[in-house]
Amino acid sequence: MIGTHHNKNTVLFCYGKVKASQIKNYSHVILESAQFTASEIKQIKKVNKTVVAYVSLGEINKTSKHFNELKGLTLGKNKNWDSYYLDLKSEKTKKVLISAIQEAIDKGFDGMFLDNMDNFSKFGPQKEDGNELVQFIKFLSEKFKGKIFIQNAGLDFLAETNKYINGVVVESVASDYSFRTKKYKLRAENDFNSRIATINEAVSKYKTTFILVEYADDKVLFDKIATRLLNYDFHYFVGKINLQTIPNYNSKK
Repeated sequence: MIGTHHNKNTVLFCYGKVKASQIKNYSHVILESAQFTASEIKQIKKVNKTVVAYVSLGEINKTSKHFNELKGLTLGKNKNWDSYYLDLKSEKTKKVLISAIQEAIDKGFDGMFLDNMDNFSKFGPQKEDGNELVQFIKFLSEKFKGKIFIQNAGLDFLAETNKYINGVVVESVASDYSFRTKKYKLRAENDFNSRIATINEAVSKYKTTFILVEYADDKVLFDKIATRLLNYDFHYFVGKINLQTIPNYNSKK
């Protein structure tokens, strides 16, 4: 059991541009590759344990370098994030994703964070392509052998993907964010307990790292989240929903 919440809050998710020198002493760092040079990644890797780049296997937005290549192949829009659903049945889509991953690996990243896997689950907008997702992850693990792959959610796929990945991220376990009202809050206790039970069941089945990602807009909520997670072994991250900065809940808003 890890003693205090302070040394379990060792994960950083940041998709914005920040100084490389500010990123240090994390167990896991997840960044947007386009925001950093190879030299900066080398610097970051010296003072952090695992540094991986973000890639979405399910969606693409207009700011992406590869948007123009794929916009004609998308399958609808996610209004919450102003992004478009990718077609994993398309060979061109997979080719572009592989190219983006190769660019990140060549830049020096240890591996990739695979986002939007829940899109392919039984209640997701891309549920018909679940098998395509699993096969693509298998392909990536073979092509980039020895690299780290961390999937975002997608617990329904773990029975198949656990052989190809090194970690799983689960969002909003202790906290709850509403895209409709744009409000942050603590999740209802019974809902939290149910989510923890589901994760613990997966932990008992699969030998992989589980990381929690929580959302808070002030120190009061941060402290409530940290207290709630105190008795659990999971390392975690707490930040604002847009993940554009390094969180500092000791500073004023």
